[in-house]
Amino acid sequence: MAMNVGSSGEDDLMMEINTTPLIDVMLVMLIMLIITIPIQTHAVKLDMPQNTPAKPLAKPVVVQIDIAPDNAVMWNGERLPNREALETRLSAAGKADPQPELHIKPNKDASYAPVAMVLAESQRLGLTKLGIVGSEQFLQ
Repeated sequence: MAMNVGSSGEDDLMMEINTTPLIDVMLVMLIMLIITIPIQTHAVKLDMPQNTPAKPLAKPVVVQIDIAPDNAVMWNGERLPNREALETRLSAAGKADPQPELHIKPNKDASYAPVAMVLAESQRLGLTKLGIVGSEQFLQ
């Protein structure tokens, strides 16, 4: 509390508010709130689905397609005579379940045209598991 000691006879209004009782009330209410909240110890029962795979995963067959330096296409080491032979084999591979993985390995001396042809035919016939292997030979 403030006391005005002065010669003037007017009572000055105190413009400050005492916040100590307000803080005490707030702390008491906070403690009562903490005491009255029940402790969350109950569990919720959920029926979770069981893991039952439809069929075991089998490793796909790997088909190695090599592009020779003379731009010849080889299927697992067997030289293909023409584009139609490649198309026939790719079509059969696209219909297989599961589809085989195609590992395309071009020689660094081969031109780009046969590699692009193999990639385009594979995409056109619906093959999705393609990979170009042996790219470390292109590093200098």
